[in-house]
Amino acid sequence: MKRILLLISLACTLSVHAADIRITPDSSLTDAVRRAREMRRLGQATDVTIHLGAGTYHLYEPLRLRPEDSGLTIEGNGATISGGLAISQWKRQGKLLVADVPDFNGRPIDFRQLWVNGRKAVRARDVSDFEQMARIRTYDKKNRVLWVPRTAVARILKSPYAEMVLHEMWCTSNLRIKSITPQGDSAAVRFHDPEAKLQFEHPWPSPMTPDTKHPSPFYLTNAKELLDEPGEWYHDIREHKLYYMPRQGETRCEAVVPVLETLVECIGSAEHPVRHVNIKGIQFSHTTWLRPSELGHVPLQAGMYLTEAYKLRPSIDRPNNHKLDNQGWLGRARAAVELRYTEDINFSGCRFEHLGGSGLDYATFCKGGTTKDCTFTDIAMNGYVCGSFSPEGLETHRPYQPTDFREVCTRQEVSNCHFYDVTNEDWGCVAIAAGYVADINIEHNTIHDISYTGISLGWGWNRDLVCMKDNKVRANLIYNYAQHMYDCAGIYTLGNQPGTVISENVVRDIARPSYVHDPDHWFYLYTDEGSSNITVRDNWTPEEKYLKNANGPGNLWENNGPQVNEEIKHHAGQQ
Repeated sequence: MKRILLLISLACTLSVHAADIRITPDSSLTDAVRRAREMRRLGQATDVTIHLGAGTYHLYEPLRLRPEDSGLTIEGNGATISGGLAISQWKRQGKLLVADVPDFNGRPIDFRQLWVNGRKAVRARDVSDFEQMARIRTYDKKNRVLWVPRTAVARILKSPYAEMVLHEMWCTSNLRIKSITPQGDSAAVRFHDPEAKLQFEHPWPSPMTPDTKHPSPFYLTNAKELLDEPGEWYHDIREHKLYYMPRQGETRCEAVVPVLETLVECIGSAEHPVRHVNIKGIQFSHTTWLRPSELGHVPLQAGMYLTEAYKLRPSIDRPNNHKLDNQGWLGRARAAVELRYTEDINFSGCRFEHLGGSGLDYATFCKGGTTKDCTFTDIAMNGYVCGSFSPEGLETHRPYQPTDFREVCTRQEVSNCHFYDVTNEDWGCVAIAAGYVADINIEHNTIHDISYTGISLGWGWNRDLVCMKDNKVRANLIYNYAQHMYDCAGIYTLGNQPGTVISENVVRDIARPSYVHDPDHWFYLYTDEGSSNITVRDNWTPEEKYLKNANGPGNLWENNGPQVNEEIKHHAGQQ
C-alpha cells in the first residue's frame, strides 16, 4: 500500500490563503488531490499547489478532478503521469525476445501500442514501406466482401486476430478480419461486425476501386506471421506473451505497454463546473484506445467514428443546402486528458507524448481554458480536440444549435504549441481538431509531419446558422502535412461561422505519397461544405492552390498567396 508523503506549507497567519503539497513518485497523486480538497473544505487554504517531484507517477485508474478541486494547481517539475506497465524480463527465442505479459489490477490486459527504450515500436505488419502497400481488387458491398490479391494475405490465412487497415480517400478504417477465402489469384476477405456492416453501408468516405486510376491500398497487421522486421512486436493475447524483434544496437529492452485509455478527467456538472485549475510542466504518456480491437474503427472524418451510417434513396431535400445522400451518427476516441463541464482549465509547458488515442480534449460544456507552450508528439490520433463533433444522438449533418449554449465550448486558446508526429496511426486525424466551437483562438502554433490536415475548424456540412462564431486562426506555421491522405489542407473549415477570421498563417511543403486517391486533390487552404461568413486574409502560401467547395455566403478572401508581406511569413509559428 502506498503511503503519501506530504510536505505542507501554509501562508498567512489568521486567514490562510495558499498551501503547497510536495510529493514524490512513490506517493499517491490521487491522495494528494484529496488532501488538497480537504484543506480547502476545512478552510485551511483557498489555493493549493501540488508539486510533483521528478519521476514517473503510475496510475491504475484516471486521476479525476471534480468541482471540489477548483482552484488547484499541479506543477510537474519534470514529472510524467503514465498509464503504462513496465516489461523488462525477456527471454531470447531466435531473433525474437519474448516476455510474459502480467495481469494488471487483477485482469489480463490488451493493448495496441508498445514503447521500447522510449521509442514507439511497430505493431507487426506486412510492409515496412507504405509505398509498397497492396491494392484492393473488388469491393462487393452487397455481400460485404473485399477482394484482394491472394499473395497479399497468404501469410495470415490462419492468424486469429489479424486486422486490415484500409485507405479510404480522407480516412483509414481498422477492420478485424473474420475469414479469408482464396479463389484463384484473389482472396475474399470478410470482417467482423459491427465494422463489417458499417464499412459496406457507409458511402463516405469510400475505398477507390480498380476502375479508378488509384485503387485503395491497405496493409495488414496484428499477426505473428508478419513479425519479420527489427522494431516490430506482436502480443499473443491467448498465451499472454509479448514478442519483439530488437532494433540494431538494442542490447537492453525496457518496454512499456499501456493499460489505461485516459490519464486525467476533469468532470463537473452544468451548475457546478470544475473551475480554475492550472496544470504546469507535466508529461502525459502511455495510453491506448481499445475500441478498434473490440469493435473495429470506421471513421467519417477527423477520427470521429461512425456508429451507424448508410446511403439515402431518395436524397433528402435541405432548404438552403444541397441534397443530402447519406446519414451518420458518431462517437469520439478517448484522449489522455479529457474535460467536461469545466471553466478555465489551463495547461502550460506540458508534453503529450506516447499516446494511443488523442492528446487533450475539451469535449463539452467547457468555458475558457488555455493550452500554451505545450508539445504534442507521438500521438496515434488527434493532438488537441475541442468542442462537439455532433452529439451522439444528433445525425451529424443536422445543424447543432443547443438550447443551452453552455454546451458549446467557448473561449479556448491553444497557442505557441508544437505538434509533430501526431496522427501516426489513424491517418485521417489532424493536429488541431475544433468542431462546434465559439471564440476559440488558435495562434502561433507550429505543426509539421502529420498524416492529413493541420487545423480543422468547424463541423456539420451545412450552411445553416449554428453555434459557431468568432473563431480565430492566426499566425500558425504548417508544413510537411498530408503524409498519407489527401482531400486535405493546411487549414480546413466547415459550416457557418460568423466573425471567424483566418489570417497571417503560413502553409507550405505538402508531402507526396504515391498511394493517395487523387494526387491533385490537395490544398493549402480549404473552405468546405457550408463554410460561410469567414474571412481568409493575409495568409502566405507558395501558390494560390485553394478550394472553396459548396460554400455559403459571406466569405471574404483577401490577399492570400506568395505576395503576402515577408513579416507575416517570418512571424508565423511558435514565438
